[in-house]
Amino acid sequence: MDRTEPKLVTVFGGSGFVGTHLVQLLARQGHRIRVAVRRPDLAGETRMFGSVGQVVPVQANIRNLASVERAVAGADIVVNLVGIGFSRGAQSFEAVHVEGAANVARAAAQAGVRTLVHMSALGVEKAAEVSAYADSKLRGEAAVAAAFPGAIILRPSLMFGKGDGFFNLMGTLARLFPVMPLVSGETLFQPVYVGDVAEALAKSTKGEVKPGRIYELGGPLVESHKLLMQRILREAGRNRPLLPVPAGLMKFKAACLSILPFRPLITADQVDLLGVDNVVSDAAKKDKRTLSAFGIAPTGMDEVLPTYMWRFRRHGEFDREDTSGDKGVAA
Repeated sequence: MDRTEPKLVTVFGGSGFVGTHLVQLLARQGHRIRVAVRRPDLAGETRMFGSVGQVVPVQANIRNLASVERAVAGADIVVNLVGIGFSRGAQSFEAVHVEGAANVARAAAQAGVRTLVHMSALGVEKAAEVSAYADSKLRGEAAVAAAFPGAIILRPSLMFGKGDGFFNLMGTLARLFPVMPLVSGETLFQPVYVGDVAEALAKSTKGEVKPGRIYELGGPLVESHKLLMQRILREAGRNRPLLPVPAGLMKFKAACLSILPFRPLITADQVDLLGVDNVVSDAAKKDKRTLSAFGIAPTGMDEVLPTYMWRFRRHGEFDREDTSGDKGVAA
């Protein structure tokens, strides 16, 4: 068990996909953790990640500076994992990724917090030219750095792991539909395991990397969007043709769906993001601002995807061993 001097850590977004992995790591290291979320009554399961009273959900909305200040008061370390995939109403990219990130950084600085770790997204510099999401993430990084110059900023690529948003969604669509749409099939991605991202975050809180820098986190493989989709179909045991769809047509369909009250499967902004490579930059490799800086050997998709993508197969867990040829592949 990795034990360090116990600290009080406030984790904004600690009940989410990355947050639950990070909170467990921090709890095992002996830290006390505040899981800062908008609805602490819905984050009660995070208490089970530590001993009695070690992990406590607290109310905080990063759009509300007063609630942020209460959440960081007395904390030694602050981690901001809050991000949204689409903009709607008060939960806009500007409010969450820019103003909210600035609120966390300013409150942390005023409270005398020793370490601030901020999670952004890989490829935002290039994608900012076409994507409102990426532009807001990039401006959020600048706001954080201005308010807390020593902040550690992590930019992970597309993440995979049990409960992820992309691979599980594509597996569900492969199970439901006879064909799979393919937009910008040649765009490159470098998927990274959520466990590796959480470990990098945890190491950042321990001062194991240089502060005031931006780190880019990618997995061991770079694959095109088309190859990723083929991998998903293979893992899901589904024989579905990939149907190339022009980006313009997909954006039109996404715009039409955006008027509906439920969470959209894809937005026009996300279609634009699919057209921009999402890989670790040469500059980050040269400066050693990658997972290697944390002493982490990246985990491959082959090791992790089979542990949860089997549930999209026709016979579920009973098809788990049928991973080659036509055997176990359902129409």
